[in-house]
Parts: sequence; C-alpha cells; structure tokens
Amino acid sequence: MPTIQANEATLHYTDSGGEGRPIVMVHGWPLSGEAFAQNAETLVSRGYRVITYDRRGFGESSKAGPFDYDTLVTDLDALLRELDLTDVVLLGFSMGGGEVARYCGRHGTDRLAGVVLSGSICPALCITDDNPDGAMPYSGFEDMSQQCAEDHPGFLDQFVTWFFSNSDGLTVDEETRQAALRIAMQSDPEAAAETILVWATDLRDDCAAIDVPTLLIHGDGDQNVPLAASSARAADMIPDSRLHVIAGGPHGANVSHRDEWEATLLQFLEGLDRPRS
Repeated sequence: MPTIQANEATLHYTDSGGEGRPIVMVHGWPLSGEAFAQNAETLVSRGYRVITYDRRGFGESSKAGPFDYDTLVTDLDALLRELDLTDVVLLGFSMGGGEVARYCGRHGTDRLAGVVLSGSICPALCITDDNPDGAMPYSGFEDMSQQCAEDHPGFLDQFVTWFFSNSDGLTVDEETRQAALRIAMQSDPEAAAETILVWATDLRDDCAAIDVPTLLIHGDGDQNVPLAASSARAADMIPDSRLHVIAGGPHGANVSHRDEWEATLLQFLEGLDRPRS
C-alpha cells in the first residue's frame, strides 16, 4: 500500500487508478479504508477511480495525534494535493462525514464535484443550549471514550455489533461482523478513545459551506448515529442536497444493505456533470 507524509504522520492509501472521476472514501470509526473494499470494487467496475486511506490512528497509518478535525482535514487536503485530484467526489462515512464537512468549511470546494455523507455524524451530535436536537450531552461522549480506554477490545466488540444492528438485532452474519472487528482492532487504543470525543464537534457552519451537490444516505435503523439527530437535520442545512433513507438500515448499511446503498450512490454519481477536461 502506498503512503504519503502529512503533518508528521504517514498515511496509507489505495488508489485504483484510471481515467474516471476520483471518488475519495473517508472511513468511519473504528475502521480503515479496507471497510470500503466491496463498495470500491463496484465503483471501479463502473469506471470510477477510487481512493481510500486510513485515518491517522487507524488501519496501517501512523498512530500519533493530534486527532481534532482541523488536523484530520489537513491530512485529507495533503492527500488530495499529493495525488493532484480535481473534480473529486468526497464520500465521508460516519465520523468521516465530519472530515468531509470540515474540509469544505476550511479548504473550500474548488477541487470537488460533489459530496456524499453516509451515516454521517453531521451536523452536530452534542446536545448544547443552542443545539437541543443533538443526540446526547458531552458527558455521554466522555463516558464512551472512557469505556473504550478501559477496555479497547471489549468496547470494539460491542460497537461493531451495534454498527450492524437495527431494532430487530444484527443485520449481517457473524463472519461479516468478525471481519469488521478485525479491521477495528487495528485502531490504536489511545486514538480510538480520543476520537470518540471528536464526534461532539459542532459542524453546522461547515455543513452550510458545502456548495456542491450532496447526497446523504442513512439507515432509519441506525443504532450508532440516530437519523433524526444527524442526516435528517444536515439535509436542511446543506443547500444542494438530498436525503435517501434506507428502511431498516443499520449504521453499516454500505455492507448490510449493499445493493441499495451502491445503487443510490451510483445514481447520484451518474447525475453529476461530466468531469471538466
């Protein structure tokens, strides 16, 4: 796997190559770019150039922080510049949706053709006086971070179960759950605990700065990031956006409901303007 140097970190990435429009996929917590393997195969078969990478602290990338969104999007910007990518679609999953939104807020959208937010934490999960419609108060994120720090393997095992569950229980087989857990276990324990606190970041202004066509995909059975507190609100804040809700979809709907997730994504991609020459 090739690497780039970004902010004193080594980031591992994959690049399918090709002449198609670049799709940069930003993974969720606590996974890595490998979590998109099946989806990437589909996109490449349809002619797109697919780039995935491991966030610092996860997968095969450097484990050192800091892990705040400003640092993480500087890493993302370094990747886009290193590969000289333009007319890009940035796809952010879960925590990765926050990276995509903050990238737009800090670096603009000149390099972008579109944005996809899947199961995203946007726009603001933390309940505050001026954000009463979030998912939970900051103390909830602190509690989760502490649980992860005290028992990294046990917390990941439980989280991956939630990841693929709706109100009726698991939506995937045990082999699929174990495959995701294997990826999750590559996360650095300190990085995993610290990045849980990042989920509380207020991204409302960043969402408002997304001025390219945007697709939001979210399962209405998501046990990790409730639809009503996240994508349903973000769709009202992002000017040129539409929301697709996957009935019964858990957080990891790109795996559990792969056909619908990929069909929705491909329809969006095919509707974008053709790449500029």
